[in-house]
This record gives sequence, structure tokens and C-alpha cells, in this order.
Amino acid sequence: MIDIHDKDWRKIMSEVIERMNVLSKEFANCRTTFVAMGDENRQLIIIALLQHYEGLRVMELTKLTNLSRPAVSHHLKVLREVGIIDMYKVGTKNFYHINGIADAWIELINLLHHMEMIVSTLNTSRINCIQKEE
Repeated sequence: MIDIHDKDWRKIMSEVIERMNVLSKEFANCRTTFVAMGDENRQLIIIALLQHYEGLRVMELTKLTNLSRPAVSHHLKVLREVGIIDMYKVGTKNFYHINGIADAWIELINLLHHMEMIVSTLNTSRINCIQKEE
């Protein structure tokens, strides 16, 4: 059992609370990306683009996702607005692709890394407390 009055445990929890406050701000910064990626149809588009690194045209995406052309265009607009996909032109053809250098990806990676650090700290602390009891 964890002793909440233990000095080491309180110190760890103080650090965790501080990290969680930072984490809440990072999570808030990622909200628009989560909302954009949360739609199932947009997830299908992201998956299709991940499978075709060279990029895809709207008509190719309509075939792969079984969505209408206007629906694909709308979802692409939302994903472009958060910066996780981009477009390039070849002549008059537009190709959509995953934007590998987008700030949104970096923010998500940082968020997940910081979440992992908190979970790891808590798990290590619990294990240490259990070992103290034994």
C-alpha cells in the first residue's frame, strides 16, 4: 500500500503534478489537431496518404475512401488547416501528402512523450513503494 505521507512519495507527486500542469497546456495546444484527426473519414484519408508517400489526388482519395469528391475536399481542407497534410502541384494536378515537418506532429510527439514520462514515474514510484513494504 502506498503511504501518502511518505516524504519521497509526496516529492514525486509534487513533480508529477507540476508535469501534469505543463501537460494540460500541451494538450490544449493539440486540441485542434485532435479534433481534425478525430473524424473517422479524415482518419481514412490520413491512412491512405500514409500508404502513398508520393501523394494522392482528390479523385484517387475518393476511390480509396468511398467518399464523395466534395467530402474529400472538405476533409482535406480541415487537415491542411491544422498543417498535418500539404499539397504540391505538378502542372495542373494537385497532390496531397502527409506534411512530415508540421509543427502539429511535433506537438503531438512532445505531448505523448511527456505523458509517457508521467506514467513511467508513477509506475516506478509504485514499484518502489511496494518494494519498501516487503
